Amino acid sequence: MKILIIEDELALSQTVEEFLKSENFLTETAHDFHAGLEKALTYDYDCVLLDIMLPGGSGLDILMALKEEHKKQPVLILSAKDSVEDKVLGLEIGADDYLAKPFHLAELLARVKSIIRRNARDGEKLLQYKNVTVDPDNRQVMVDGKEMVLNRKEYDLFYYFMLRPNKLMEKTSLIESVWGDSSDQADSLDFIYSQIKNIRKKLKEAQAEMDLQAVYGVGYKLV
Repeated sequence: MKILIIEDELALSQTVEEFLKSENFLTETAHDFHAGLEKALTYDYDCVLLDIMLPGGSGLDILMALKEEHKKQPVLILSAKDSVEDKVLGLEIGADDYLAKPFHLAELLARVKSIIRRNARDGEKLLQYKNVTVDPDNRQVMVDGKEMVLNRKEYDLFYYFMLRPNKLMEKTSLIESVWGDSSDQADSLDFIYSQIKNIRKKLKEAQAEMDLQAVYGVGYKLV
């Protein structure tokens, strides 16, 4: 799962980023309005952590831009401005929740997981397709009630597909979902093929009623 942190306080941004990484999230950061707006509009995230007061503009304007572009990016506002007016306005514009600074990291994690659950899976705790069930909180994959063990990269890729069954996913989107800001460091897309191959093998061995189908020259989809 990929999180975008739009926060100009560098120490706080780094603390949140390191904490979320320790919880197996992929993170990207932006420290001003323009960088945050560009990333939020260009890429897809499971959740955006958004500060209101940013150099160059307001986080509320980023919310407005997401709404105008019909980008359904779940947003959690993080701001020292704890007035009722700011909270109500943010939620009316399209934010999913509001967390005032200072906050405990454990509470942040709970809010993020709740938002992702509500938006990605219509409020259901478990994600299920055919005879496969994914428990995102425990990063566990079950096939007919038996665990199918995946490593971290394999799980991240498979979860990405499980959120979008029968949808063609381009290779570039897949590499961004796993590498994030470091995607340009990959010399080729061969490692995606390797991960896909491993997942397909494990799905077959576990007798899952699905497969990752290659679409030549484009990408893959879960069928």
